[in-house]
Amino acid sequence: MTSAIPMPASLDAVPAAVEAELRTFFDTAVPAATEIAPVVGAAAGLVREFVLQGGKRIRPVFAFAGWRCGMTESARPDESAADGSGLDDPTVGRDASDALRVGAALELVQACALIHDDIIDHSDTRRGNPTLHRVFQSRHVEAEWAGDAAEHGVAAAILAGDLALAWADDLVHDHRPGAPTESAEGADRRYRALPPAVGATWASMRTEVLGGQFLDIVNEASGDESAAAAYRVMEFKTAAYTVARPLELGARLAGASEPLVATLRRIGHDLGIAFQLRDDLLGVFGDPARTGKPSGDDLVSGKRTALLGTALRRADDTDPALGQRLRELIGRPLDDAELASARGILVDVGAVAEIETAIDDLLGNALAALDSADIGDEIRAELTAVAHRTAHREA
Repeated sequence: MTSAIPMPASLDAVPAAVEAELRTFFDTAVPAATEIAPVVGAAAGLVREFVLQGGKRIRPVFAFAGWRCGMTESARPDESAADGSGLDDPTVGRDASDALRVGAALELVQACALIHDDIIDHSDTRRGNPTLHRVFQSRHVEAEWAGDAAEHGVAAAILAGDLALAWADDLVHDHRPGAPTESAEGADRRYRALPPAVGATWASMRTEVLGGQFLDIVNEASGDESAAAAYRVMEFKTAAYTVARPLELGARLAGASEPLVATLRRIGHDLGIAFQLRDDLLGVFGDPARTGKPSGDDLVSGKRTALLGTALRRADDTDPALGQRLRELIGRPLDDAELASARGILVDVGAVAEIETAIDDLLGNALAALDSADIGDEIRAELTAVAHRTAHREA
């Protein structure tokens, strides 16, 4: 099925195109939820607002980039599918709308992850707005319902995140809830099976992000403050579904060869880790006006990041009392002086510098692999620019 949404002419145009795709999906999905009950429709509307209120749309950008890389390769007349790739598979999606739709579905997976992450971290704001569980809590209070408002907010937000994940599967399979099935368009939208390699990648990605999230809460509960543990979380919770799997999904949609898929996966792994390391720094030093979250929020929530693990290791090696002081400053509200003290320790022990070096090294590895990838010069230049922005963003 060909989308009526104009296809992006460049990677910079992908976010706007994905938003249009999402709005089209919500136009039928939210009314379908409302048919169950008005309160269900209201909850679905909050999910829509959450998804559309902002975000970098980085996952769709990488999915579309992967598709363009694969199409560049598969357009060559001398390519063959002897290596087991999907180049000659008639089920592989050649239409750019397939890549755009999968990219939009990734945003719904991201919405689920963020909604649940905010609950786990007890966060009050996201992108400068109240987190979804706080919105549900406020509505409970305004309606003067019985029971504990905070508990209701958490329960409702968990289900809202689950709805976003279910909608992601609907969208990736091009099923539009509420589409009129008696029409030709509606019949076409009932369900479309993904090409096998794409479906397997999609399934693996969903398990990886949930597994990474589970590792994250286990690390916190068990007190594992090592950087190694944080890197294990990053590999699955962030790197895989932020960059590596989106690149792979797009490439497989275009029927890319296995060597190209493997190269893109390596690039995605390194860029994904660099993305999360930058996120760790922004979680402590970022400008709230740009990040949409309170400054030092990661310290207050006690997140076991690679930055924190590196700082504790370096402090314990040089000044154990400093390490103990840092431990006393995490996982609780901080006043301005305490936040400044914690930041000072991270800088003074060399943890910030070590993380910055790691980001530069990862970016360098990704760019070297990108330079050697067998793709077109145009998409290589665009991906190079996106890679730099990913590693050195300010929000």
